[in-house]
Amino acid sequence: MTSGLRIEKQEPEPLPEPFKVNCQTEVEVKHGVGLHARPSVTFTRLAKSFPCSIEIAVNGSDVWLNGKSIIKIMGARIRKGSILRIRADGILAEEAIRALKELIERNFDEEKKHGRTA
Repeated sequence: MTSGLRIEKQEPEPLPEPFKVNCQTEVEVKHGVGLHARPSVTFTRLAKSFPCSIEIAVNGSDVWLNGKSIIKIMGARIRKGSILRIRADGILAEEAIRALKELIERNFDEEKKHGRTA
C-alpha cells in the first residue's frame, strides 16, 4: 500500500572551495615541558571548536593521531623540541591550522594564565 507520496533524497550543495580545504603545517613545541595536561587540554579544546578533522604526527612519524582526542595527544608524550605536523581536512581547515599553530607558538598562553614562563 503506497500513498503516492514519493520522497527523494537531495544531495547537499557542495561547499565553496575557500571553505573546504586540505592543509598541513609544521611547528616546533617550545613549551618548557611539552604538551602535559594543561597544554593538551587547551590544544584539543581549540581543535574541537573547528568542524574539520584535525590530525597530528610527531617528529616525522607516519602515524597520524586524532588532534581532538585528549587521550591521543597526552599519550603521544610530546616534549619540548618535538616537531608537530598538523593537518586538517574539511570546513575551515586553513583557519584551524593557523589557530593551532599560533597557539603552540604562544606556548599555549600559559604565561598569561599562570603568571610564569614556560
